[in-house]
Formats: sequence, C-alpha cells, structure tokens
Amino acid sequence: MAFVLPARHLLRARDLADARYADPLGVDDMARAAGLSRGHFSREFRRAFGESPHAYLLTRRLERAAAMLRTTDRPVTEICLAVGLQSLGSFTTSFTRTHGMSPRAYRAAFPPAAMQARVPACIVRAYGRPRHRTFREEPAPPPGLRSAASAQPDGEAPE
Repeated sequence: MAFVLPARHLLRARDLADARYADPLGVDDMARAAGLSRGHFSREFRRAFGESPHAYLLTRRLERAAAMLRTTDRPVTEICLAVGLQSLGSFTTSFTRTHGMSPRAYRAAFPPAAMQARVPACIVRAYGRPRHRTFREEPAPPPGLRSAASAQPDGEAPE
C-alpha cells in the first residue's frame, strides 16, 4: 500500500467543505473525510490553511450567503438556512463581523435583484465563444479569394 501525504487528506476535507457547505457538515465530517482524528485534523488543517476547519466552513457559507443577498430577493432567513446555518442570530452576528454590516444592510448596498438582467445561458455561451475558431471549424475562403488574399500584406483582400 502506497503512503499518501497528509496534505492530500487535508485537500479532500477542504474540497468536501467547498462542495457541501450547505449540508449539515461539521469538523467531525471533515476529519472523517481526511481519515484523521478530530484533534489531529484540526491542528493539521490550521497549519496547512491558516485557519481552523470550522472557520473555513463558516467563511464558505458566508461567501455564498453574500452572493445570494446580492443576486436574489430571497428572505434573509431562507438564505441563512440555504447555506447550512441553523440560527439566524448567529448568522447575522457572523455576517456582520465578516462583512462589516448586517445582511439587510449588505443587500441594500446593491441594486435589487429584480433590476438585474437575466441572460439566457444559450446567449452567454454563444457570445462567450472565441470569434476565430481553431481546428478548421470555419469554412475555407473560395479559391479565387485565397490567392488574392495571400498576395496582399497582412492577409488583406484587394479592393
């Protein structure tokens, strides 16, 4: 059996927190994903990432809550529960400590979500594609234009 570095285990636990922040996830679950005891995991996580596993998970939840406050009109209580927190009071306190204002004040600092234009995903994909395709997806110019274009500097066609 090959030896796996503890850092890989810690990354697995961090990825779990990033992916499942809205679930009832705790430090014990993250330690189990890393295959370490809770105490050892907490020490190693703090050493590797500069903050405790609990603080990391709370930060992910508060970041997602801030994004939801900016982009939706969902009630603050609903957002609190949607990001995996159970107490509105603790959510408000933590959010205020992190962002310097209450969730309601934070939302008021941005335009209402109803004022934001909703762009269909197909339009976003179409305009996000590169103009000049590779892999010969664009049709070749007609034979008459190809020789004239190659004779001009910078590939410009004659007028």
